[in-house]
Amino acid sequence: MADEEVTTTLETTLELTPTWAVATVCFILILLSIILEHLLNLLGKYFNRKRRKSLIQALDKIKSELMLLGFVSLLLTVSQRPIAKICIPKSVGETFLPCTETSSEAEEETKCAEQGMVSFLSRQGVEELQYLIFVLAFFHVLSCVLTFSLGMAKMKRWESWEAETKTLEYQFLNDPRRFQLSHQTSFGKRHLKFWSDHRFLRWPACFFRQFFHSVYKVDYFTLRHGFIMAHFTEGTNFDFQKYIRRALEKDFGVVVGISWWIWIFTVFFLFFNAHVFHNYLWLPFFPLVMLLVVGTKLQGIITKMCLESPHVVRGPLLVKPNDNLFWFGKPKLLLHLIHFILYQNSFQIAFFTWTWYKFGFRSCFHKQNEDIIIRLAMGVVVQILCGYVTLPLYALVTQMGTSMGKAVFTESVAEGLKKWRAKAKKNLAMENTNHLSYATTSLDTSLDTSLDTSLDHSPSFTLAAPSFSLERGGPNPISDSEIVALENEDEEQVNGKGKKR
Repeated sequence: MADEEVTTTLETTLELTPTWAVATVCFILILLSIILEHLLNLLGKYFNRKRRKSLIQALDKIKSELMLLGFVSLLLTVSQRPIAKICIPKSVGETFLPCTETSSEAEEETKCAEQGMVSFLSRQGVEELQYLIFVLAFFHVLSCVLTFSLGMAKMKRWESWEAETKTLEYQFLNDPRRFQLSHQTSFGKRHLKFWSDHRFLRWPACFFRQFFHSVYKVDYFTLRHGFIMAHFTEGTNFDFQKYIRRALEKDFGVVVGISWWIWIFTVFFLFFNAHVFHNYLWLPFFPLVMLLVVGTKLQGIITKMCLESPHVVRGPLLVKPNDNLFWFGKPKLLLHLIHFILYQNSFQIAFFTWTWYKFGFRSCFHKQNEDIIIRLAMGVVVQILCGYVTLPLYALVTQMGTSMGKAVFTESVAEGLKKWRAKAKKNLAMENTNHLSYATTSLDTSLDTSLDTSLDHSPSFTLAAPSFSLERGGPNPISDSEIVALENEDEEQVNGKGKKR
């Protein structure tokens, strides 16, 4: 009976496995891989048909992350035995454990057991680490998609706000010939309060404001007007809402990736999961605290722009975009903070899911009810708060930097401008070459003539530097109105093709 139990616990190698079983498993894995690849290609073709280049780049980044994870998994599989053969003293192996219990069911290497030592990382531990890495990557991508989907759903109402800017009522209320005091405007009434001039009162008010209508219609109108006045001419029919959507899609390509510094923080997160740190009491709160700080800063930027506006305004209140409003003068720093927040939150959810799947719901990782409640509650709260509150606020306020982003043009318009610029540079280079060749010929002729006639005169002579008047050989510079017209025409073509298909 004992021999039968031992036999059942032994793992069967491929030498003793039926070939039909091996072939079946390989067929299923290959089929699933082909289906996944085909679905990703179909999604890429859909984005390409809709001319969503930013989303295509985000999809390519997801593919590269999957390739990286496959390479990491391959390295772990190949190095599984060498890592397990690294022996360390038992006293060292019992430090910084995630659980208080020191008993382990993993089999130690014979080499380490003979020396009275333990493996640096057992083979079973390497396999479990592979599961954790894949679960972490899956939840990170899922968290980013859900967050940006919530943000896009919240910003859907901005389409009606943008359409309202083209009505006669809006133009009448924002007549540029009408003068008024800044605190009499709708934007001023919202932000110019008794606490606005006092920093210690302004920041707590901005903290609580993000929970109640983080973006008002008047905020959208005022920041839109400031952006257009800073980068276009007054009265330009520019679709600000579509520009924000394109910019957000471009930022999605940054957030969905896992950068090298993100992997470094992953190592720190794994280290702080030791029981001695009691991380369930403080680590799950990090994403929430950082998210609230970012939201407070964004609300503070809007209030500060209102405070810096002139006391007497003509037409709507005019705010001036400026990089100095942001931390270290870098608006994109907020994007990297949101990236880190989403990753840390997805790590908490992924770690909880992994330990639940591998060790059970009531394992040593979750013996206390507080741990379970805190991790799940913080994960859900951060996910909803980031997607529905902070992300729309970020998408609007980060456009208030000194320079505008490349997303101001649609993909086809940007491609057309690049071709126009290349053609203009080519024409300029050809004209420079013609002028230089003409100047060289004229210079040689004048030298020959002067040498023949200078024998009876003074040997000194002066040469006037040739001057060039360059004219663009290409098309005339494109005006703001023409750019906006091209953008609108491109959007209509994309929508028209989508409907026909």
